[in-house]
Amino acid sequence: MRWTTGLMAAAALTMGTALAANAQQIDPKLSDYKPVSGVSGSLKSIGSDTLNNLMTLWAEGFKSMYPNVKIEIEGKGSSTAPPALVAGTSQFGPMSRPMKGAEIDAFEKKFGYKPSAIRSAVDALAVFVHKDNPIQCLTLQQVDAIFSKTRKGGAGKDAATWGDVGLTGEWASKPISLYGRNSASGTYGYFKEVALFNGDYKDSVKEQPGSSTVVQGVASDKFAIGYSGIGYKTADVRTVPLAAKPGGKCFDGNAENAYSGDYPLARFLYIYVNVNPNEKLDPVRGEFVKFIYSKQGQQAVVKDGYFPVPSTIAEQDLKAKKLVN
Repeated sequence: MRWTTGLMAAAALTMGTALAANAQQIDPKLSDYKPVSGVSGSLKSIGSDTLNNLMTLWAEGFKSMYPNVKIEIEGKGSSTAPPALVAGTSQFGPMSRPMKGAEIDAFEKKFGYKPSAIRSAVDALAVFVHKDNPIQCLTLQQVDAIFSKTRKGGAGKDAATWGDVGLTGEWASKPISLYGRNSASGTYGYFKEVALFNGDYKDSVKEQPGSSTVVQGVASDKFAIGYSGIGYKTADVRTVPLAAKPGGKCFDGNAENAYSGDYPLARFLYIYVNVNPNEKLDPVRGEFVKFIYSKQGQQAVVKDGYFPVPSTIAEQDLKAKKLVN
């Protein structure tokens, strides 16, 4: 597992037994959110499409407590978040991948300090197939051979048909139809890094502008395969269990396997903010972050099909933002 964020160490080893036993439940140690006075103003979020629905749910929950706060959300891809934060056109930058070094450098050059990350939820980046597809398991090497023209994962040959990854009968000769995200997407970058071993996508991948359109494409194409956040799963598609290496055990993209690190495409979903490390967030942004890490905020995560963060992660990030003592 390639945890660039230390999720396995920070989350799996500190999960309470209740949360581990029923991984879709939020951590009972999270706080209830209680509205405070003096919160007003406007917030704009620019960034990840993967987080678009979740940002909307958080915004709706927050506005129900602070009806005078105006919140605008724009989700066109993770790569749009850093420039918006640098330009000051947004207060929140949702990203489905960590910021790249060049993005951090550009921010630091402007402000003299690094952007601050909020680990808001956990996602199992899913590999989707049509609901009638009988494939039971794929290794990352097979996924690489399906999507990549470089095969840096070490597969001996290209996987162009479903027979190339083990299906028989009517499926064996059928070409695999590929759906993916466009290059502005953090999901595109994360999948390229981990599932394609930093290789190059095939030219035949049908690039989609959003997570939901990837799933819609797979749902309408019997011989298709695509990748998207687990929160976009519908009844018309299946998630394929994945193994990190040939001969390894396959794990489904559920909460328990994401927390443990057994599912090889688990990741944090981030929200970046501009805050001077020597100062506190202003009240409206600070309370929004507190809301995300509250029971109500993490209930929205579960509602949207993603996995809630444990209280240990919430406490670490809230302390880092000087939002709790």
